[in-house]
Parts: sequence; C-alpha cells; structure tokens
Amino acid sequence: MAFRCQRDSYAREFSTTVVSCSPAELQTEGSNGKKEVLSGFNVVLEDTLLFPEGGGQPDDRGTINDISVLRVTRRGAQADHFTQTPLVPGTQVQVRVDWERRFDHMQQHSGQHLITAVADHLFGLKTTSWELGRLRSVIELDSPSVTAEQVATIEQNVNEKIRDRLPVDVRELSLDDPEVEQVRARGLPDDHAGPIRVITIKGVDSNMCCGTHVSNLSDLQVIKILGTEKGKKNKTNLVFLAGNRVLKWMERSHGTEKALTALLKCGAEDHVEAVKKLQNSSKLLQKNNLNLLRDLAVHTAHSLRNSSDWGGVVVLHRKEGDSEFMNIIANEIGSEETLLFLTVGDEKGAGLFLLAGPAEAVETLGPRVAEVLEGKGAGKKGRFQGKATKMSRRTEVQALLQDYVSTQSAEE
Repeated sequence: MAFRCQRDSYAREFSTTVVSCSPAELQTEGSNGKKEVLSGFNVVLEDTLLFPEGGGQPDDRGTINDISVLRVTRRGAQADHFTQTPLVPGTQVQVRVDWERRFDHMQQHSGQHLITAVADHLFGLKTTSWELGRLRSVIELDSPSVTAEQVATIEQNVNEKIRDRLPVDVRELSLDDPEVEQVRARGLPDDHAGPIRVITIKGVDSNMCCGTHVSNLSDLQVIKILGTEKGKKNKTNLVFLAGNRVLKWMERSHGTEKALTALLKCGAEDHVEAVKKLQNSSKLLQKNNLNLLRDLAVHTAHSLRNSSDWGGVVVLHRKEGDSEFMNIIANEIGSEETLLFLTVGDEKGAGLFLLAGPAEAVETLGPRVAEVLEGKGAGKKGRFQGKATKMSRRTEVQALLQDYVSTQSAEE
C-alpha cells in the first residue's frame, strides 16, 4: 500500500486514526555534537502524510495533533512516527507536514531523476547512488571523470526541460506487470510489499521510486550544477541544487559579493585579482617578519650567552615567536651545561615551550615541565618541546629547574 504522502505529495494535512503506540527510543545528535538517546513512542497510523526515509530521500517532519514528529521510519507496509508524547490507539488525529521541508525534498528528488536521465541519455553516464543533503545534493556517476563541457550540456538540457513544463506522473504497477521490465531501477528493498511505484517524466524517463515528487517539472524552477568532485573508486560525484535552494544559494553568494566589494574597495569583477595582490603582500610580509624573527633570535642568544646571569638555569619568555624562534636560540647558544627554558605565547594562557641542556637532565625534567604547564611534549638529544595551556605556571617550572640544578651541584 502506498501512503497518502506518496499518493498526493502536495497534500499538507489530513485526518487519520491511531493504530498503535509503543515505547521507543531515538538516537539523535545533540547541539554539542554528541549522540543523545531520546525516550518516546513509536506511533503507527492507518495512513500517513509524513514520508518515511527511503530511496535516498530523508524523512518528513510534521505534527500529529500538534505533537512534533521527530522521525519517520518505514517498517514493511507501515510507518513508525517517533513522538515524545503518547497517543491513544483508536483516536482520530490531524496530521500536518512541514511543507517547506517536504517541497524542498520534492524539488531535489525530482531534480535528481531528471539529471540522472539526461546524463545517461546524452553521455551514457549511469547513476549508481545519490544523497539528498541538508544544503546540497550529490549524484554518484559510474565514471572516473566528467568534463566541464558535459556538465554544462547536462545543466542546459535539464533546464530546457523544466521550461518545457513536462508533466511528472506517478503510477502503481503490480510486480508481474510486463512494463516493470522496461522501467529504470536499482532494485527493491528486501522487505518491499505491495505494488511498484513508477515515476515518469513525460518523454524523458520512467523510474521505480518510493519518494515524493513534483507533478510538473516547472515546479523545479531551475537546476544549478555546482560542479563535480572525485568520488569512490572510478566514480564521480555531481553536486547540484534545485528550486528554492538555488535562490538561497544566490542570496548567500550575493551577500558575500557585497561584503567583499566593501572590504576590497573594488567591483565584483576585480575581487579575484584584489585577493591575489593581498595574498602576495601577505606572503612578502610573512617572509620579512620571519627573517626579522630569526635575526632577533640570534641576537637574543648572544645576549643571553654574554649575560652576567648566564649559568645554571636561564629563562626567557616572549609573547611573539614560534618553535623555530626558540630552536634558533638553542642552536646559537649550543651549551650542554646550562638548562635553557624558553617559552612563547600568552603569559597567562596557551603557548609553546622548549627545554634544552644536558641530555640526562632534559630527559628527566621534560615530562615534568609539560605536566606543570598542563601541556604535552616530546624530545630527544638534549631538547624537549611542546604545547602548554598554563603559561602562568612558568615560575613553578623555573623553581623546579633550579631545585634540580642545586641538588645536582650538592651531590657533586
């Protein structure tokens, strides 16, 4: 049996009866990205307006008597509606679909059928799978590559058919109907029951499908193919938008264009060139800064070496710098007799550290320094360096090092 949503994809609400309601759990992804398990109920209706996930199409959202339906899944010939409020079997209920989500899915799914048919007809590019994503949809084509010219031709052809206002018909055929053999399909689910649903775009394509579709290609409005991406082995992914998604994409793109125009102080046609100039300037500045930082590191090393405080434990912190800066200082000093503790970054926050000196001492003290600074590090041959989260504890590290040096001196 086909559900009401499949018999009439444009219906937005209708009345039906609750058949059963049983306790259930739903695994979802929380706002923090972690998986959460919700307790609730699986509600089965005599018929449903809410499409259960299938055929590459996500499930609908909506309400039953104003109670939110958080998931719809197919189980044989029936659909389970997950709610967090129970419903009494035998109750007459009003079902409403989230129309914006439904119509979006109709546009993307019918758009996929059209692109798949045209790509196959024009270039023999077979579709092996597809995904209706939250922001974009992807068709996997059975080809290691698809040229830009082929993409442009496919896009032009599908939009011509949209402008031709070709009708899209939904029919049900029995499994033993001879016409089933002539219909494009990628197989049926193992638990399929009932007649076969066939979606036909007049003069273009006939395909088995369980999803919701537009009744005329004009409802697709427009299709934009964003390009291709490398897919699985010997496959190519074709990325596309249909209908309202194209309008939203254009709105976002126009907003970005306006923002760039204001920032770069030039027209949209000059954006790329302006960004290239900024990148070149930035690279030159980075190179100059790196050279200055290296010179500063050498100068700092000589100053430390010639300082009256030289010996035992030498400590230096700079807000600006990196691992290379610290290693240059350590290389220039080249002492295996003094413990050199260098840090760069926020004085009270995160940063980098380097401990250099006698190999045995560094091997012993390095992990303890990382622990005090609440960081991680590694080292060998008289050096231990890493990342720290608590630079505010540098004085504790200095005390630790001085205690070690004092203990070693006393033992000698």
